[in-house]
Amino acid sequence: MSKTSTKKLAIAGVFCAVAVVGSMFSFPVFGSKCSPIQHMVNILCAVLLGPGYGVGAAFVASLIRNLVGLGSPMAFPGSMIGALLCGLMYQKTKNLPATLLAEVFGTGILGGLCAYPVAILIMHKSAAEVAFYAYIVPFLISTAGGAILSGILLVNLKRSSVLQHMQEALH
Repeated sequence: MSKTSTKKLAIAGVFCAVAVVGSMFSFPVFGSKCSPIQHMVNILCAVLLGPGYGVGAAFVASLIRNLVGLGSPMAFPGSMIGALLCGLMYQKTKNLPATLLAEVFGTGILGGLCAYPVAILIMHKSAAEVAFYAYIVPFLISTAGGAILSGILLVNLKRSSVLQHMQEALH
């Protein structure tokens, strides 16, 4: 394993821990736990580590949150799809606003739609009880909060040239 891969893996682990601890600061919205810190972590992973590490960190954070009772199975589709989309967007464009929007679209829209089969098959909700679009609004609220937090952080890091130094140290 190269030195860069080891650094990226260690940072992904720290981001995963931040997401798990940050999930203790969640709030309920329409039957879903909204945890904006997870979405902030997705975006930070996208900018610093890339899509693969972002999806991995989102999966592990969701798994740990579920194992310790801080999350629900809804954590998987939203966080992982959002991490993948914003990671790919940043990798292709290096455009921060587009990356933030990709996280919001990936988690809020696609993750919200993918939560429907999770609710029915894994959480045993009745199809009549929940509409296929029911999770879009809570997921959008959560991911928008995380996108705003990470946007503020990344703009300030970029302005002070710290972001560039961090990225160079990881490549």
